[in-house]
Amino acid sequence: MNRNLWLLALCQGLFLTNNVVFIAINGLVGLALAPLGWMATLPVMAYVVGSALSTGMVARTQRRFGRKASFQAGLAVAVLSALVCAYAAMSRDFWLLCLATVVAGYYNANAGLYRFAAAELAGSGAREKAVSLVMAGGLLGAVAGPNLAARTRDLSAVPFAGAYFALAGVALLAMALLAFIKFAPPPAPAAAAAARSLRQVMRQPIFIVAAASGSLGYGVMNLLMAATPIAMQQCGLPFSDAALVLQWHVIGMFAPGFFTGGLIKRFGAIAIMGIGVALMLACIVVALSGVQLHQFVVALFLLGMGWNFLFTGSTTLSLSAYGPQERDMAQGALNFFVFATLAVTSFASGVLVTTRGWELLNYGSLVPVVLTGAALVWLKLRSARPAIA
Repeated sequence: MNRNLWLLALCQGLFLTNNVVFIAINGLVGLALAPLGWMATLPVMAYVVGSALSTGMVARTQRRFGRKASFQAGLAVAVLSALVCAYAAMSRDFWLLCLATVVAGYYNANAGLYRFAAAELAGSGAREKAVSLVMAGGLLGAVAGPNLAARTRDLSAVPFAGAYFALAGVALLAMALLAFIKFAPPPAPAAAAAARSLRQVMRQPIFIVAAASGSLGYGVMNLLMAATPIAMQQCGLPFSDAALVLQWHVIGMFAPGFFTGGLIKRFGAIAIMGIGVALMLACIVVALSGVQLHQFVVALFLLGMGWNFLFTGSTTLSLSAYGPQERDMAQGALNFFVFATLAVTSFASGVLVTTRGWELLNYGSLVPVVLTGAALVWLKLRSARPAIA
């Protein structure tokens, strides 16, 4: 693996540091500022709504200006939005906080393409390992994110305002690292002219399953993760325990990245995605067994591992659904489906955990997990069906 990939993995880690802190604190800041309790996770939902709305703009920016310029623009937005979030917390302006997290979604939509950029840097012979390695960079977020949230919570008189200022610094550091990365050149204009339409790309069974499994898997992960700090607070557990749970959750999300790519190369993406579904089912079983600290830790760790297997597998699976000349629109569509699902689950997590409780939230998560498993079985059976002469 070359230097560019390692630097990109570090940028992924800093990106996930941002995301982990956002998830850890936005729901709690929202709970403190929201007019009504069920609105607590609206700032989390606003983040992914902004991400979904930004996917088309990001695709056009990537196509016109290239990977590096687009990624740097995303980081500039991250700095600005973090500062506005800090001001919103200090002025106790709930709706400004929501607006700032909508704007921050542009950064999320940009950084969501790091994994695809990794595949291009590695070439066709090592795409799986490259995607997996960059995903493993999220381990930095696992360690830094919860600790950053906990250590900066009381830096100012307003809880968590210091955390937002720290996130601006994290984005500035990522900008410095990104400046040293040399990305693969964009497709030649002649190749771009031969591209299929987005509708043609999206009608392929392999694209449908990759998009559905990536979106539903990410949605379940977000549904449970966004609700966890609130659920633990309702159970009387301190924020330090919630930070510990999120830390182990993010370790589960990204530690497998050091070997997931090798497993996919050996056993195939569908098989590894199936293991991801099984791990998510195990998470729900543990979560339903009780609400002690160790049960939250184990459940969220299994959830993170399940997400890694499912999302890394779906990313790898999607690479065979489009050509270089179709990459920007196809990757934009994949990210749009992910972020749209995250928007729904971010809102639903706050509503369900504050009105129906942690148990019902977990029972509801069974539906998308089972649907994802069914989609994988359908694609596997379809692929095994002999072609008719």
